[in-house]
Amino acid sequence: MNAEPTLRQLRHFLSLAEHCHFGHAADACFVTQSTLSASIKELESILGTRLFERTKRSVMVTEAGADLVDRAKDICLRLDDFMDAARSTAAPLSGDLRMGVIPTIGPFLLPRVLSDLRDTYPELRLYLREEPTGALLRKLNDGVIDLALMALPYETEKTESFIFADDPFMTIFPRGHAMGDFETMTPTRLQRDALLLLEEGNCLTEQTLAMGNGRSNGKGKATERIHPSQFQATSLHTLAQMVSNGLGIAVLPKMAVDAGILRGLKVDFRPFSSPKATRQIALVWRKTSQRGEEFRLLGHYLRDELGTPLRRPTPG
Repeated sequence: MNAEPTLRQLRHFLSLAEHCHFGHAADACFVTQSTLSASIKELESILGTRLFERTKRSVMVTEAGADLVDRAKDICLRLDDFMDAARSTAAPLSGDLRMGVIPTIGPFLLPRVLSDLRDTYPELRLYLREEPTGALLRKLNDGVIDLALMALPYETEKTESFIFADDPFMTIFPRGHAMGDFETMTPTRLQRDALLLLEEGNCLTEQTLAMGNGRSNGKGKATERIHPSQFQATSLHTLAQMVSNGLGIAVLPKMAVDAGILRGLKVDFRPFSSPKATRQIALVWRKTSQRGEEFRLLGHYLRDELGTPLRRPTPG
């Protein structure tokens, strides 16, 4: 019997096709670079064709490799659905679960819940990866992850969601700033100062721009009636430091403020007066997944652990 590709090899192939870098692809698959390299070589040997062109400086997908990417994605997704169907008959929240989480949620929510989650569901093996929303949704649709923990509003397709918490926005500003005269903040007041933002493409940046410009949706290009600063940050911690250094004002989620991100900094903060100045924290999964009820169970667990009631009913 001729050798056949394994699912593991196909996942390695898809990761390398996405990253075109052995180190980054290996990290994404939670394996060593040598392991991924050997897996790719073995897959090429089984298929009898080169999937990648390799030089000392670059990795490129060959024409034959590019033709196989969509087929490999389809195989992985179908097998994921098969495994989901099998797991749905087992105990809920047990076995492997690959969950992606965005950087503006992970460091502030997960430390509060992971320890008790392990105690409550000891058979659950949770694999976490942290990436921006767009990248997580692509990996979700490609079957690389099972579930995404993210903030809404954000444009999604082919997914279902369970919203389990509201996370109001807070304005932070240097200590002694004129905004300290107000008890609450309004989006209009964001237009008076240079607004510090995370780098372009971050969902919090899009949500902040949408709120400041009077838009209701978090995805898409906003008309810039506010004044974004020329400086951008790669993380909420850096953003808070920039405000402390007097470079401008910023909008942070309350979750980060409650977690102590402002501790030791020369900044003050104010809540917004409008209940619409918030993001919603949600679990998102593929509509084709057989584990929807299990993911809703996890959403209920997170909601109860956080103790943050929703202002609106949870859909689904």
